[in-house]
Amino acid sequence: MAQVSLRNVSKVYPGNVKAVDNVNLNIENKDFIVLVGPSGCGKSTTLRMIAGLEDVTSGDIYIADKHVNNMPAKDRDIAMVFQNYALYPHMTVFENMSFGLRLRRYPRAEVKARVDEAAQILGIGALLDRFPRELSGGERQRVALGRAIVRKPKVFLFDEPLSNLDAKLRVQMRTEIHKLHLKLQTTMIYVTHDQVEAMTLGDKIAVLRDGIIQQFGDPITIYDKPVNKFVAGFMGTPPMNFLSGRILKKSGKLYFDDSDVQVKLVEAMNGNLLDYIDKQVIFGIRSEDIYDKLFVSEAPPENIVRATCEVVEPMGSEVYLYLKTAHNSFIAKVGAHDRPPINEDMDLVFDMSKVHFFDKDTEETII
Repeated sequence: MAQVSLRNVSKVYPGNVKAVDNVNLNIENKDFIVLVGPSGCGKSTTLRMIAGLEDVTSGDIYIADKHVNNMPAKDRDIAMVFQNYALYPHMTVFENMSFGLRLRRYPRAEVKARVDEAAQILGIGALLDRFPRELSGGERQRVALGRAIVRKPKVFLFDEPLSNLDAKLRVQMRTEIHKLHLKLQTTMIYVTHDQVEAMTLGDKIAVLRDGIIQQFGDPITIYDKPVNKFVAGFMGTPPMNFLSGRILKKSGKLYFDDSDVQVKLVEAMNGNLLDYIDKQVIFGIRSEDIYDKLFVSEAPPENIVRATCEVVEPMGSEVYLYLKTAHNSFIAKVGAHDRPPINEDMDLVFDMSKVHFFDKDTEETII
């Protein structure tokens, strides 16, 4: 069993620079966990502490119920795949993949069997006699994965392994890593700044900011129920639209109003927002929850917002509309055939059953 547990783990660099701040994380056996966040949020530092490449300033790390704070990296039974592949240029693919096993003096027959098995899994059996300079970026990444697989570690660690690949190859390798996890059934911890990778790969996601875990959960929960404005804005493409305004009560009904956008709240939300009447809040709505009124059969007049379409950005299966009102800018994600005229006003429908509200001061979720 390869559970990984971080208990009150912190990392402080000289000058009192706190890279990781009191992180608590329990990763179950066979889970695929993604650490995601902007550059400098502490995700790679956290991974390197698990690997034993960084010392822990305070707190405890356990791998398979063993306390590993003072255990050398080579004894932790982990394998790490790096962003830059870290292949030896003077060694063949076979020699690169088998290097760790040969250092540990595994029998020659077992080394060959393990390398052949990993090469078959990754589809690189024909490349074993080549050198890294003779490989494409995707092939080098597969070799780096193969070098980790032959070790048969308890835990795989990935530090932004796809960031050097082009967009098409990233999608392909993402699929390969996902299939690899299903096949090997091993605990995997993956670091990325790309929230699409996080959403598609992870059984669970930990969203980090300034060394602190903001939210930990499955991808759908994090996307649909963000705990604060940062998570809501970070997860999703395009990012969530935010408007600042007040909660108003008129004729017994609650509205969000920011002077040029006024929409009625669904009744299910009223109880949560009664304490915010006449107070400032942050209103959030995702781009896919804003519709062109021309394509909506029934639209409550209280949910219609008039805006000017400034840019139409075709994305293939969908179109991004960049919209502007007197005081706000926001983005709608609509169908591929919706191409409104540029610099003309249009009516939009806000799906008020899917909006979010955040406290103006704390930025924590109200609903």
